[in-house]
Amino acid sequence: MAITYVDALNAVIPMVDGEVAEKLTVLREQMAKKRTSSKPTKTQVANEAVKGEILEALADGRMTCGEVVKALDGEYTSQKISALLRQLVGTGKVNKVTEKKVSYFELA
Repeated sequence: MAITYVDALNAVIPMVDGEVAEKLTVLREQMAKKRTSSKPTKTQVANEAVKGEILEALADGRMTCGEVVKALDGEYTSQKISALLRQLVGTGKVNKVTEKKVSYFELA
């Protein structure tokens, strides 16, 4: 099980006193605030829509990143499509197959 920064700070703060304890307490509160914002950003919401378009394009069969860009009428850069394909591979929705140093993507 991975330990979070907040958990680590909770374990260390009782071991120190004075100014160090105060600084660590402030740091713990800052870390706890960061953890509470779970609302997706505008870009993340837009990327989910693009991922849907990528999945629709891959329904036609196996494609390279460049072919996916062309299938989406060049509306997005190859860097953006590549990053989103990597995310889709990570979630298991898309498989990546490499043949002769060329990466192909297909629906899982």
